[in-house]
Amino acid sequence: MAPPRSTGRLGFLLGAVAVAGLTAVVVAGLAAGAGRSATVRIDIHFSRSSPPEIRVRAGVPVTFELRNTDPIGHEWIVGDAGVHERHRAGTEPVHDARPTEVSIGALGTVSTTVTFDEPGTLAFVCHLPGHEAYGMTGTLIVER
Repeated sequence: MAPPRSTGRLGFLLGAVAVAGLTAVVVAGLAAGAGRSATVRIDIHFSRSSPPEIRVRAGVPVTFELRNTDPIGHEWIVGDAGVHERHRAGTEPVHDARPTEVSIGALGTVSTTVTFDEPGTLAFVCHLPGHEAYGMTGTLIVER
């Protein structure tokens, strides 16, 4: 039997990112399903969030660990359409007072804990100039 072929560094990195994203969704779902708190890691790299979709349970505290490997700052705003419409106007330069609105400095890591009370679908977006248009968005699904 022939040894496995290497796909090179890029293939390895892409595989690692896919596994990390899937792991975040599975870990959040398993821990939340058991009625305990959950931790979800979101990696920001090249102005993209990974994983792009997250599922959590309503009523269960979730700690989001936001890791920014970019040399520029970002923000993580999660909410409904009204929340994002307000932020598109650039109402606040820095976020640190609400757990669903967080600023992450260049090469920084920030944690925030949120309990979503109601099932539904929310978006998480970076509203810094041009970031949303570039694709720095994701979906957060809150399940029963």
